[in-house]
Amino acid sequence: MRMLNNRKRFSDLSEREVLALAIASEEDDARIYRNWAEFLRADYPATAAVFDGVGDEEDEHRRQLIEAYRSRFGEAIPVIRREHVAGYYSRRPAWMMQNLSLDAIRAEAATMEHDAAEFYTRAAQASSDAATRKLLGDLAAAERGHEERAGELSDEHLTPEAREEEDAISHRNFVLTWVQPGLAGLMDGSVSTLAPIFATAFATQDTGTTFLVGLAASLGAGISMGFTEAASDDGIVSGRGSPFKRGFSSGVMTAIGGLGHALPYLIPHFWTATIIACIVVFIELWAIAWIQNRWMQTPFWRAALQVVVGGGLVFATGVLIGSG
Repeated sequence: MRMLNNRKRFSDLSEREVLALAIASEEDDARIYRNWAEFLRADYPATAAVFDGVGDEEDEHRRQLIEAYRSRFGEAIPVIRREHVAGYYSRRPAWMMQNLSLDAIRAEAATMEHDAAEFYTRAAQASSDAATRKLLGDLAAAERGHEERAGELSDEHLTPEAREEEDAISHRNFVLTWVQPGLAGLMDGSVSTLAPIFATAFATQDTGTTFLVGLAASLGAGISMGFTEAASDDGIVSGRGSPFKRGFSSGVMTAIGGLGHALPYLIPHFWTATIIACIVVFIELWAIAWIQNRWMQTPFWRAALQVVVGGGLVFATGVLIGSG
């Protein structure tokens, strides 16, 4: 709260402070672009080269601003940063950026350039010095032109072959981090809970009890699968991505898979609930086969045979045990 009370409004900044803020902002942005470049270099070398180029341009902007400051105010540049100014645009911390997809990082870069252009436009309007006003106006135009410059750098580094390769890597990372663990969870939740839910249903013919068993089995399986997936591989060597993301995907999809045919037992009429649950099971199993075909390139009929036959056997086991 003390920090918030000490923040200045942009309109209250002197021209000396505006230039100091611009210098610090350009330095921060250059570091952000280079951090992205380093983060992306292993898998996306062409995009990393684009961000290296943009970082170099931010350094040039900072150099021009420092020269303008020295010519007017001398060598001592005051410490003033984004967080010191109320309402000034902020940047995400580095650890948050590492959780963004390639397309999200590119979109974030476009937002950064837009924010910087708006800042320089406002700063130029508030400046009373002709040379400073011209410099700030030129920088506003340069930031708006960075999208075009990024396009030029993309044309230089992101050849069609390089873009295709990067898109393939991005797709692979998405599949390994989200789809594969989510699919494993959906399969486990849908299939493994069939036997206990339908065994309970046919043994008791009590929808309330069946729902509670299904709820417990689904949530328990979701928690177990989530922790197991997250703890099994930190993703560093295998390249499967964040263990938290994989655990979240696996746990949530496991719970959804089980709850799909547990929720119908909220209906008090046993046979109505059971028929609806059977329809849901049918949809779940075919959805799993479609996901395997769509994302894992498994031939559809092979996936359908594996999932539907396996699920059918587990379903029949539960019914037989419950009826006996």
